[in-house]
Amino acid sequence: ELTKVVKKMGEDTKVAVRNLRRDANDKVKKMEKAGDFTEDDAKGTLDDIQKLIDKTIKDIDKIVEEKEQEILEV
Repeated sequence: ELTKVVKKMGEDTKVAVRNLRRDANDKVKKMEKAGDFTEDDAKGTLDDIQKLIDKTIKDIDKIVEEKEQEILEV
């Protein structure tokens, strides 16, 4: 039962992170259209954002897995 709660919290956290990615990507694209970023700068920034999101999602998955193991040991 507790493992389901942990999984749900992990999924909710990943959804929140993805929403942040969407917001950040939208801001970068708006800045590019406004002329604040060159196309290359925007692409590089979008790539950096994606790398950060990928790392964060991996970290969340690792934490969830560790918590599940911890719960199952008890």
